[in-house]
Amino acid sequence: MNRRTRLALALALGGLLCGCASAPGTGSPAAGEKPFWQAEFDGAAATRPPERWWNTDIGNRDAEGWGNNELQYYTDDVANSALDGAGHLSISARPAPTDSELPCYTQEFCTWTSARLTTGGKVALTHGRVEIRAKLPTGTGLLPAIWMLGDNGVEWPGQGEIDICEVVGGEPRTVYGTAHGPTYFNEDGIGGSATLPADASQAFHTYAVDKQPRRITWSVDGKPYFTLTPSKLPAPRDWVFEQDMHLLLNVAVGGDWPGPPDTSTPSPATMAVDYVRFYGTGRM
Repeated sequence: MNRRTRLALALALGGLLCGCASAPGTGSPAAGEKPFWQAEFDGAAATRPPERWWNTDIGNRDAEGWGNNELQYYTDDVANSALDGAGHLSISARPAPTDSELPCYTQEFCTWTSARLTTGGKVALTHGRVEIRAKLPTGTGLLPAIWMLGDNGVEWPGQGEIDICEVVGGEPRTVYGTAHGPTYFNEDGIGGSATLPADASQAFHTYAVDKQPRRITWSVDGKPYFTLTPSKLPAPRDWVFEQDMHLLLNVAVGGDWPGPPDTSTPSPATMAVDYVRFYGTGRM
């Protein structure tokens, strides 16, 4: 979710999710296969997820509005990210306290707070499958995202980005999955979409990416909806995904894609994450 003005998907595939089984050849874990890393978020309410696995990004202005002119200031406060005591990680966007002076990129002070957690430098997937079971907030001006960035040390977009799922503002039933690379980024990102049977905030769904050599497949609840191979990239088809990639979880507010929040925007707007699982090969 870097530096995009809008996400006009170059390739879009949609369909009503029906809970069907995964199609063969998507790289789904074999029966009985165990993840090489997982986060289940058991623990007392209002406690932080383990620092052994999770980083918490801070700020807004110094990050240039996180590349999208966003309005939220990311914090490490438990009001914005903490375990809920029922087996979930909660990432919550909330209006900033009236007396706060949180420096913002597009205006003097940020009007919202939120959280962005990453596994950068701690856990990464090389090849295999990442699954996240989550319930995502919906509403005007919100952009919750579950995504991955490459660990190759190159500046974005050459770094490579895989958006496992994004749900934007006024499209509460649409899930977007997108890839960004050196010559296909921002509005030229390549991906697809799927349609949920109800708003993403109404139920947990399993959002997944199968990251195989020269092939990436997106799915929701075991139903694939888009596959990317080098042949679908624009010339010179610079495929940058044969590398370790770490995970990011965040709830953004405002910015170029969803537009500003308004009085109808829920507060708090919470992403509830039930689990994260990495299958295959990676680094930890």
